[in-house]
Amino acid sequence: MTAEILDGKKTSQKLLQQLQDEVKGLMHKPILAILLVGENQASKIYVNAKLKKAAEIGFETVFKNFPADATEDEIVKQITEWNNDKTITGILVQLPLPKHLDEHLILNKIDPIKDVDGLTVHNTGRFYSGQNPFAIPCTTRGIIMLLKEYNIELEGKNVVVIGRSNLVGKPTAQAFLYENATVTICHSKTRDLESIIKTADIVVSAVGEKIVNGKILKNNCVVVDVGIFRTPDGKITGDVEFESASQVASYISPVPGGVGPMTITGLMFNLMNLYLIQTGA
Repeated sequence: MTAEILDGKKTSQKLLQQLQDEVKGLMHKPILAILLVGENQASKIYVNAKLKKAAEIGFETVFKNFPADATEDEIVKQITEWNNDKTITGILVQLPLPKHLDEHLILNKIDPIKDVDGLTVHNTGRFYSGQNPFAIPCTTRGIIMLLKEYNIELEGKNVVVIGRSNLVGKPTAQAFLYENATVTICHSKTRDLESIIKTADIVVSAVGEKIVNGKILKNNCVVVDVGIFRTPDGKITGDVEFESASQVASYISPVPGGVGPMTITGLMFNLMNLYLIQTGA
């Protein structure tokens, strides 16, 4: 048996084409405002990809790049200006921020109804308390969208999420709870991790190290690989040993080309959703 590929690139193209068609019919285009602090090359690549994709869909964009030594007051002033600008639909502060800046303070200056990443306390609080947040984290939204496009049943399934970050692990576990799955969150202190993974109908790994292989997977499970990093020889890889896992799983997402494209897709759909909420459309 060889697993079917959860093709994030193909799925992203399909969904974003549908979104592009929807945007064409809008009288006023949603505007995405992105704030970057410093010259981190990886962050620049991510920001450029977001700006490019937004423009392709038909969204308008605003970009502000502060120097690495920018103060919290300067950044908060810019966020406040965007909050008060009724033409701005969504605000995104690219992470990570330089260490001298308080990430939580800055993120929570974003108006929750413009919080396109779904990271403010207001939106996370609504999400974890069972209310409808204005947005949820983009990778989480992308994962759920990807699985649903392949008609993978989520209700009643045993899901193991490996990783407990605020960006991926925790919100993804919560999203599966919304879908009526039974969820176990594992992390670096989890005992007997392999036996827990073996029980999973769906495995989501988001730790950034090679941790999952075919020997510890349940037959016909679904594997979602969120991890992405470079090996010493420069190869891009994920948390899952793809060759062995693909011989056991029914579906598996590759790295690259799986969750990555769906994260930007989640962002674009979040922006559109904020627009619809703000305009009452």
